[in-house]
Amino acid sequence: MMRCVCTVAVRWSPGRPAQILALRDELTSRDFDDPGRWWPEFPGAVGGRDRTAGGTWCATDVASGATALVLNRPEKRLGDPGAPSRGLLPLLGVARGADWPAAIRLEGMASFSLVLVTSDRLTTWLFDGERLSSAEHPEGTLLVTSGGPEDRKADRWLGRFAEAPFPEGWQELVLASEPADDPSALVVRHEEDGLVYATVFCQLMDAVPGRLRLEYSRTPWIEGSWTDTVVS
Repeated sequence: MMRCVCTVAVRWSPGRPAQILALRDELTSRDFDDPGRWWPEFPGAVGGRDRTAGGTWCATDVASGATALVLNRPEKRLGDPGAPSRGLLPLLGVARGADWPAAIRLEGMASFSLVLVTSDRLTTWLFDGERLSSAEHPEGTLLVTSGGPEDRKADRWLGRFAEAPFPEGWQELVLASEPADDPSALVVRHEEDGLVYATVFCQLMDAVPGRLRLEYSRTPWIEGSWTDTVVS
């Protein structure tokens, strides 16, 4: 069975721009678009677009500075036929804030974690396929993974992110990480039954109301592969 992996690091304190790293680990055959304004129904949202389901793994509302990120979880790997895609969740998160659960029917959806970062709160939700729970986090550095063996990443990497300067130090941690078939690795590559599951995208971002700075790469362990852009 293919692994369910993604990693999000957040350094947050009230009233300051959140500092975020998001690593997307996915089937290498699944096409996606680089960050942009892809959704007419969410005109303020900027994020990479998954071409299969049309949603995203990470979205920022430029006007408010809110960012939401979704990670797959292992409890229920596949959604029921007709259930909403998890890629809608970051868009609802930045549009509706903490009230996003009222805007979607979770029954039948695959399991997930959702991270919502705003100027005044850092909140995570966990859906195990049946129940939705939430947690508020204090200021500091948080590392969120897809759970299971992936949780070993926190032991290995949380201290390094907490100590490293942003964005240069965080980018250096990624640049120093060759793709590995190891659940505790920051950058991964796993082959099974002719399929390749790997780190396909990484982005560093900080946002304040009216301005989003992004650095991103499809091969983030390679020097010179990163794009730096500001969206307003």
